[in-house]
Amino acid sequence: MTAAQQIEDKVNLIVDGTVFSIEDLGLPAEWWENIRVKLSRMVGKGMIQKLSKGRFYKPKKSVFGTLKPNLQEIVKDLIYDRDGKPIGYLTGYSIWNDMALTTQVASVIMLGTNKRHNAIKRGIYLIRFVHQPNAISKDNIYLLQILDTIKFIKKIPDTGIARSITALKSSIGQLPENDIKKIIRLSDKYQPRVKAILGAILDDLGYGSHTIVLRDALNPGTKYKIGLGNATELLSKDKWNIE
Repeated sequence: MTAAQQIEDKVNLIVDGTVFSIEDLGLPAEWWENIRVKLSRMVGKGMIQKLSKGRFYKPKKSVFGTLKPNLQEIVKDLIYDRDGKPIGYLTGYSIWNDMALTTQVASVIMLGTNKRHNAIKRGIYLIRFVHQPNAISKDNIYLLQILDTIKFIKKIPDTGIARSITALKSSIGQLPENDIKKIIRLSDKYQPRVKAILGAILDDLGYGSHTIVLRDALNPGTKYKIGLGNATELLSKDKWNIE
């Protein structure tokens, strides 16, 4: 069997919609130039698509035509290490879509990571990195996504602050008590404004006894202006100096 056929056979084993690199094919390093040529030809024939430099995917077909990989697949090498351990997570626009806060389909992918990175381009997407000071684990990613949403509450497109507060109260209200305690601990490394909004939401949800540590971390003379105005979606806003 020729090298070209072996390369094609390897690619054919990849599940449709999966992003892969030359290294992922598991072929000898001395073949890499041949692999690059073969993959380029396969792109030309429409057998695979090029996502960005060195990264390709097998297009998934549907009744609506060819589908691009999902966001998790596009950034998997940036949010998981070789052993599958999380080193980052999706945040920002994709999460706001999941929370029904916006219907805007953004060309920007936001990732939370412990290390600081410059933005990179991948296909049609610009990937921006948000520094996350907390350790990232499978068990706390959802909580970090909630805290990030509070952090960027004024930047969520196509929605108002009051609506965002309502969605956040719904998400936080469904957390078990252990996660309530955990999200309070995680918020310690976020800005005072995030602590204040989280504290007010928890007060509204009946978790006032858990919020003492949040109040103690805040300057009682500081006001947090998020544009809530006279909205009644956050009943405890005055107690937490939120405007």
